[in-house]
Amino acid sequence: MTVQIGDRIPSATLTRATDDGPRPVTTDDLFSGKTVALFAVPGAFTPTCSARHLPGFKDHREEMTAKGVDTIACISVNDAFVMGAWADSQGIGKDEIVMLGDGNGDLTRQLGLTMDAKGFGMGERSQRYSMIVKDGVVSQLNIEQPGEFRVSSAEHLLAQL
Repeated sequence: MTVQIGDRIPSATLTRATDDGPRPVTTDDLFSGKTVALFAVPGAFTPTCSARHLPGFKDHREEMTAKGVDTIACISVNDAFVMGAWADSQGIGKDEIVMLGDGNGDLTRQLGLTMDAKGFGMGERSQRYSMIVKDGVVSQLNIEQPGEFRVSSAEHLLAQL
């Protein structure tokens, strides 16, 4: 079943690249007591994700913060090393956007937001989406149709704040 507005984000452990190596990040720690703009991409370094999705959140970070967002986080079914390298290649500072690897797709499956990308040699991945999570509860949810990039954009999410 796909996550819905009003649902609590399930407990899961993601991974973040740090200067000291990969570090676990629990969803409880990430969302507890905060307003988080979370967006997911099918894959780091993929064309739309690199040219439009991630840069949009970087460009609108200050506006989102001004509207009450404490943290912007990006998740992908990639490992923390790939997410860290992608952040570096995009000029994303460590405190700008929290880049999280869901390497095994555990959270993505719990949210019901997987997609089959085996036809592209990518295995099971995340659908493209964005959401606002307030103290662990989904208050806005925008899931893209396959092949589209519209409702999960930073601009669309910003208008919902």
